[in-house]
Amino acid sequence: MAENVVTKLEKLNLVDRFLFDETMEDREAYQAAVSILLENEIDLIDRPETEKELRVSPQLRQIRLDVVSMDKEGILYYSEMQKKDTGNLKKRSRYYQAQLDVSLLEPGSKDFDLLNDTCFILIAPFDVFGRGLYRYTFEGTCRECPDLKIEDGARRVFINTRGKNREGFTQEFLDFMEYITASRDETADRAERGRIKLIHERVKKIRRSEKMGVKYMQFWEEKAYAREEGRAEGHTQKLIQLVCRMLQRGNTLEEIADDFGESIDYIEVIYQLAEKCGYDYEKIFVQMADR
Repeated sequence: MAENVVTKLEKLNLVDRFLFDETMEDREAYQAAVSILLENEIDLIDRPETEKELRVSPQLRQIRLDVVSMDKEGILYYSEMQKKDTGNLKKRSRYYQAQLDVSLLEPGSKDFDLLNDTCFILIAPFDVFGRGLYRYTFEGTCRECPDLKIEDGARRVFINTRGKNREGFTQEFLDFMEYITASRDETADRAERGRIKLIHERVKKIRRSEKMGVKYMQFWEEKAYAREEGRAEGHTQKLIQLVCRMLQRGNTLEEIADDFGESIDYIEVIYQLAEKCGYDYEKIFVQMADR
C-alpha cells in the first residue's frame, strides 16, 4: 500500500487540495502564486496558514480556508483550490467572505475602518460563470452608476484555468494556468518566468519528502476508510458518526459528500441535525429515522 500511495502522491497536481496546501504553506511559493494570478507584485509578510478553521459561533457553520496570508499593506489573501464543481461556489464565496470579515474585528470594536482589505481567490479547472474567461474579478459596483464602486475593501476573484481569452494576459499567467493541472517537470521547463519554477521546486521537494509521503498516506487511508464505512448498506449510524467527526474537523459539506458518495442535500440534513442535537449521534439517528 505504501508504494501505491507514494505513486499517488507523485501523480498529484497543484489542482489537488493536498498538494496545493502543502506547496502554498511556503511563503515564497504562495507569494509567487498570488502575484501571478493577480498579475500584480504581492509582498507577503506572514507565513501562510493552511487549512485555517473559522467558527465565529457554536451555532454557525464552521469554514476551513485552504491558504491565508497578509501583505505589507495589511491586505489578506485567502485562496481556495476547487477541483470539482459543486454548483454552489458563488454563494459559498459569499459565506466565506462573511465569516472572515466577522473574525477580523475584536469584540466591542466600534471602528469598522479597522477591517482589513481582503482578496478571496478561488481557483478551479472549470468555468463557474460560463463566459470563457480565465479570470473574473468582483468588486462592489453601483447598478445605476457602473463607474461607482463601493470601495469596501472586499474583492472576490474566480480563476478558470481553462479560459479562452488569452489576449491581455501575461505569458507567465497562461503558463501557470497549464501548470496548475499538469504540475510536471516539462510544464515547468516550458515556463518563461522563474516564479513557476520556484513553485515547482517546492512541489518536487514535497514529492521527495518521506514525511510528506507518510502524511499523504494517512490522508489517503482516512478517506478510503471513510468511503468504505460510510457507503456500507445498513450503516446509517456509522455514517452519522463519521460525518460528525469530519464536520468537527472542519471538512466542508462538499468534501464529505464526495468522500461518502452521498448527495450534498443528505449531508446537509445530518449537519443541521448535528448542530441541533449537539453532535449526539443517537439523537441524530432517531431524528433521521423519524423523517
